[in-house]
Amino acid sequence: MIRAACLVLPIAMALTANAQDEMEHAQRLKSSLLGIDTHIDTIQRVYYGHVDLGQRLPDGQVDLVRLQEGGMHAPFFALWVPTYFKGAEAVRRTLDLRDSIQGVLDRYPDRIQLATTAGDLERIVKSGKIAAVLALEGGHQIADDLAVLRMYQRMGIRAMTLTHFRNNNWADSSTDKPQHNGLTEFGKQVVREMNRIGMIVDISHVSDKTFYDVLAVTSKPVIASHSSCRALAEIPRNMTDDMLKALARNGGVVGINFGAGFLNQQDAKGLISKIATMSADVPELTGQALDEYSAKDFVANDWSHPHPAAATLDDVVAHIDHVVKVAGVDHVGIGSDFDGIPDVPKGLEDASKMPALVAALLKHGYSEADVRKIMGGNTLRVMKEVIGR
Repeated sequence: MIRAACLVLPIAMALTANAQDEMEHAQRLKSSLLGIDTHIDTIQRVYYGHVDLGQRLPDGQVDLVRLQEGGMHAPFFALWVPTYFKGAEAVRRTLDLRDSIQGVLDRYPDRIQLATTAGDLERIVKSGKIAAVLALEGGHQIADDLAVLRMYQRMGIRAMTLTHFRNNNWADSSTDKPQHNGLTEFGKQVVREMNRIGMIVDISHVSDKTFYDVLAVTSKPVIASHSSCRALAEIPRNMTDDMLKALARNGGVVGINFGAGFLNQQDAKGLISKIATMSADVPELTGQALDEYSAKDFVANDWSHPHPAAATLDDVVAHIDHVVKVAGVDHVGIGSDFDGIPDVPKGLEDASKMPALVAALLKHGYSEADVRKIMGGNTLRVMKEVIGR
């Protein structure tokens, strides 16, 4: 027994040393990475909960402190409006959220700055600040008016998810009963106008038919800002292998979603049930009554305190591996969906844990060059092609 213990101890020490070396390598690489996360929902917490993103928050997954610690220097802040906000009400709520992120920018100009071009992003990150990229999450937010879309672009918004959990008047969602057979003619106009004015088309949440209609119309690369692989977790929000191949031909990027239900089939079953009930009961409300309903709905979802899940960091790596195998390493990125998911994978509980993903990718055999692409380089390429340098 003594002899066996003498053998086990050096092995354990060696394994510990290797793990420490891997994490140190990841930390060094993290400091020089251009970390881009194409989808976080944190601005909801600022609007509804009035949280101070300049402080390390005791809950949730994102604040300025943890973004810097994790090396995710350029998050896409989603301005998400529930689909039960209709027409002018959806526009009003979008402006409320744009005002909320402006409050953060104004309060911490030495720590975070708005990025409206790829060059902005690189310059801001190089200066040591967080580069905030703004995105809409739901095409209903333009109230079926291209002039509204253009005004959002003038406000610094640089991407839009075409649908959310329910269809809008011009595009079918992946989690609703098909109504338009994909994109309507107006929906195609929306895609063309986004191409023209330099806004990234985001196909997360859209139906499979809408996805292919978008690719038939767009002249620029698109992104799936927060989706994963249907081959590994079978939910309609994830992408099939054929979709991944088509996205690669388009030059686009899929940002891997960290929601446990997007990663692990065991967790996916619960997510499918939750999706079925989201926004199922549409209130016929406006103004203050609608605002009060929305605030209660946000509290009820309680994304700041995610539930235990089966998914782990290894599942995230598995989805990255799958995209690389099917579409190539140039077409995968990070789209955590932090602060907008009901559960998170063990090992990636918040933005500060991102070096663990870098270490896992390095351990898995990815080169530093490929890790740089995955963690932000691929998305930066799309930004340059669509928004401009």
